[in-house]
Amino acid sequence: MDTASTDTDRQQMSRAKLFGTSGIRGVVNQDLSPDFCRQMGMALGTTLPPSSRVCIATDTRTSRDLIREAVGSGLLSCGIDVVDLGILPTPALALLTRELGFAAGVMITASHNPPEFNGIKLFTGNSLGYSPEEERIIEKVFRRGRFREGNRGKLEQAPGMKERYLSFLKGKLSPAEFNRGLRIVVDPGNGAAAGFASDVLARMGLEVIPVNDEPDGRFPGRSPEPKEDTLQDTVAFLRQHNADLAVCFDGDADRVVFCDQEGFLGFNECIAFISRMVIKQTGRTKIATTVEAGTLLDLAVKDLGGEVSRGRVGDVAVAHLVRELDAALGVEEVGVYIIPEAGLYPDSIFASLILLSQLGDAGEIREFFRSVPRLYFEKARVLCPDEFKETVMAGAEERAHLITPEEVNTLDGLRLEFQDSWMLIRASGTEPLIRIISEATSRKQTDRLINEGKELIQGLVEASR
Repeated sequence: MDTASTDTDRQQMSRAKLFGTSGIRGVVNQDLSPDFCRQMGMALGTTLPPSSRVCIATDTRTSRDLIREAVGSGLLSCGIDVVDLGILPTPALALLTRELGFAAGVMITASHNPPEFNGIKLFTGNSLGYSPEEERIIEKVFRRGRFREGNRGKLEQAPGMKERYLSFLKGKLSPAEFNRGLRIVVDPGNGAAAGFASDVLARMGLEVIPVNDEPDGRFPGRSPEPKEDTLQDTVAFLRQHNADLAVCFDGDADRVVFCDQEGFLGFNECIAFISRMVIKQTGRTKIATTVEAGTLLDLAVKDLGGEVSRGRVGDVAVAHLVRELDAALGVEEVGVYIIPEAGLYPDSIFASLILLSQLGDAGEIREFFRSVPRLYFEKARVLCPDEFKETVMAGAEERAHLITPEEVNTLDGLRLEFQDSWMLIRASGTEPLIRIISEATSRKQTDRLINEGKELIQGLVEASR
């Protein structure tokens, strides 16, 4: 062990909070060195009882072996038995952590971030992401640098996990429920769902046309973040094959978005439509979401008696809100779905199957949204080094009154409420930037708020340098 390197890693990381809104993220060999990852494995292992069993899986990033072996080595050195599940989507890792009786699950992924990033996401034995308090305990052990010593744990390989995940889905959804007339493009973007989601959907009885379906952590087919501008080729592929819908996953498949023949179906549109479906299906009326979600969600479920509650950003925060409210569903507008019937973790594949099991025609989604008032929802981002975020956000809060909001919500960032619109200014928990989101009943108002927000944050970032 290089003691000097280990101490340097710990000192560097002690200046910043380790966990963001979805685990730990960073550029490999810059923010995430092998020594740092090994120490994180040791910190996690120290918090678990000796001889606990922990499973570990990865997405397809080229750094997956480096990070997995480092984290696994740290766990093993603390007397933890490690079971390597190989490349898996995050929902499969989360589910199997519970179903196979592991004390914890470790997902090596940077989700939708670019290829040079990787990360560590933790799940408890009941498939729930580690809470902020549980993360603080691990951070405390890490910073102290005193890890449990003892007999080295055992390392096992456990392939074939797709069958266990598929068996669970078949217990929840019958293949007979699906519209066999729909032709479905499945685009995992060369990520963790490559060769996995297309097979699962096909074995549920759907007609599947895969694209970008080879595991490749360089993500040659498209960006690991599926959104309108990165899915243009997928929409062209869908039209070329005369398909009805495209189901598109991010790098680790904890997010899913959809396209049809007309193009990208939108973020708020899909969480609203699926929320409406789930309320109809279950009879339960509460939906848990975040301060980033648009008003379209409220409009889509209003006639069903739906109640939308907004909390902090991040799938773990949404999962805890689902549990607190006993909600029918938890959603984030980027395409995260937490389905209590499966567990308190994001399951994009299950969410896709819920949509496809109840959809009679691909046109139903756009047809429904023609019946609700038109809203204009936009996002922007301003680059901001992590070390400036706190100062910039404090400055934004001080100056928020200059934009003349009727109300300011500081639950998570700054959500400024106006008579017919709102704007959110929030520091990203996964990337070095500040996000600005706005929604209004007119394009002009949305654009005005986005521009005012960008101008405010850009000025504060420059002043912080």
